[in-house]
Amino acid sequence: MEPNPDQPVTSPPPVTSPPPPPAANQTRTLCMLCHLLVFSGYVFPFGHVIGPLVLWLMKKDELPEVDYHGCEAVNFQISMTIYVFVAALLCLVLIGIPILIGLVIFDLVVIIIAAVKANDGKRYRYPLCIRFFKPRAVG
Repeated sequence: MEPNPDQPVTSPPPVTSPPPPPAANQTRTLCMLCHLLVFSGYVFPFGHVIGPLVLWLMKKDELPEVDYHGCEAVNFQISMTIYVFVAALLCLVLIGIPILIGLVIFDLVVIIIAAVKANDGKRYRYPLCIRFFKPRAVG
């Protein structure tokens, strides 16, 4: 059968595929960023919780690793906020001053360890962390 020149030629609809998953390097960078955004707390009040929380909430459904690292970072920072508040109250009886100094040093060290592990593609569980939230994809 010959094509009719009066009829428009119809082509099949284009095949759309889902967007490709982000590269492993990009995923590891986002995981590391979940931990390093804690340092925004030195610039913005409560930035140490809000920074990782925003990244975690934006990417947790797309990337299970970001879900894990973001959840860990947010849980740890909420825990540290509670510990620092208690240490600040103990400063009234002077015992809180060395506790507060120890908490700040501990916080800096474990954040850097967690960021390095995340960049290596490994999971890190913070010590002394109260787990308020749990990641969806635990595995």
